[in-house]
Amino acid sequence: MPLLRMRDATFVRGDCRAGPITLDLQRGDRAALVLNSSREAAIAARLACGIVKASSGTVLIGDYDPRVQSVHCKRIAALVPHEPAALHAGDFSRYVKYRAALWNVDEANALRAAAVARQRLRSMHAAFALPLIGALIGNPQLVVLDRPQAAYAADMLALLEAKTIFFTHTSDVEAAAFGPFAPRARLRA
Repeated sequence: MPLLRMRDATFVRGDCRAGPITLDLQRGDRAALVLNSSREAAIAARLACGIVKASSGTVLIGDYDPRVQSVHCKRIAALVPHEPAALHAGDFSRYVKYRAALWNVDEANALRAAAVARQRLRSMHAAFALPLIGALIGNPQLVVLDRPQAAYAADMLALLEAKTIFFTHTSDVEAAAFGPFAPRARLRA
């Protein structure tokens, strides 16, 4: 059973459109979807974790339909947004504690795991590392990265090696930094 299944998943609201997207992502797979615009990439990423609901077609995360079982989807999939976090002194531990409370994870364990992840992401600017580390606090099975920075690809992939990963990009060059992908997994919308 795929961890992420999208069948002609399309999002339409006003002049905002993304899709149709069709893919199956098995546990442990990595897939990159290259889209025409940043807006489409952001919407596709949010469709893949059930944050926005498909206007047509279907999205299943595990066995769950985000339109009716969004809480279950949020336990499986985590979004790492493209936008960096705005940081101030002390924000790292405060943010980790917030995420730990959100996912009912022991705060001390979350802080330790976050510190280890931060060490593994040494080359990554803290503003980009924080959203990724926060997404991992709940131990998701699927990590969805919206237009991740190619400069940090090696560190991100090393940290996420045991996870199923779905990336959205706006260029083949950016997507290639996170490859190699199985031929069927590198998609173009």
